[in-house]
Order: sequence, then structure tokens, then C-alpha cells
Amino acid sequence: MARKEKTTVQAFSPRDLRDALGRFVTGVTVVTTRAEAGPLGMTVNSFASVSLDPPLVLWSPARRSSRFPAFEAAPYFAIHVLSAGQRDLAERFARPGAAFPDIPHETGMGGTPLLDGAVARFECRHAAGHDGGDHLIVVGEVLRLVTADLPPLVFNRGGFTTLGGLEPPGAGG
Repeated sequence: MARKEKTTVQAFSPRDLRDALGRFVTGVTVVTTRAEAGPLGMTVNSFASVSLDPPLVLWSPARRSSRFPAFEAAPYFAIHVLSAGQRDLAERFARPGAAFPDIPHETGMGGTPLLDGAVARFECRHAAGHDGGDHLIVVGEVLRLVTADLPPLVFNRGGFTTLGGLEPPGAGG
């Protein structure tokens, strides 16, 4: 005989939801594109695989971000899964303003800036955009990828860490 589960709905604040979601350990990415004003990037932890055939991934930029219009319109973008030693990049691209003036990079498809040192990098063509409330769900078709055997940078409970729970190199106490 199947057990019947009782569902209880309780009120919660956006902060409660954010704190609960923060218990899900995620990787840290920087998504880059070429905008009218030049190279552009943002730190994102809302990244996931969608399909292997065709090769699709998704990420979700916040609509309130000043960079949102450029990413919404971008025909190409690159998703960089950051390594443990790239915490400085994650912090830099999380702040508003131009983060690229002195960051070395190569140029990929559609002029997209490509950063070195990532665990994985996916060069994508914008395949679809879907409403996601205060975010846009961007689906990208993966056209090229590069991987490296490095430990990843991860995000948990509002902070950066590594899979072993240790601070990444250069993080300081």
C-alpha cells in the first residue's frame, strides 16, 4: 500500500528561498560575449546541461543586471567553468562595470572573448530564450569545447570554496 505524504505550504521570504537554494553546491562560471562597447562578462552559477544530442546548455542572467540587454541580444557567448585558482575572476565579473580592460583573452566565434585556465569552456550559439521570472533562461548550442584537468571553484551557502572544502589558492583567511 502506497504511503500518502502530507503537503504543508508555509510562507517564506525571498531571502529564505535564496538561503535554501544556496545549500545546493554549484559550479562557478563566467559567461562572456562581444557587445557593442567591447568584450563583456558576468559571473553566473545558474548553468546546466540540457541535451547531448543536440548539444545544448543553459544559463540564466538576471534581468536587473546592467549587462542583461547585451547578453539577451548576443548571438554567441562562451561559458567558462572556473577552476579553483580563478576566484579573483569570479569576484571581478560579479561586480558592476568594465571587467575586461586588463584581462588577457583570445577571441572566439562571433568575437566572443575566451579566458584561459578554466576547467571547461563552451563556445555557444544562442539557440533560444525563455521567460524565467526575474531571469531569462538562455539556451545555447555548444559549437566548441575545451576541458582541463583542474579542480573546480564551487559556490555554497553564499561563498566560494573547493570540493575538498578548502579555500582556493590565494583566497586568504
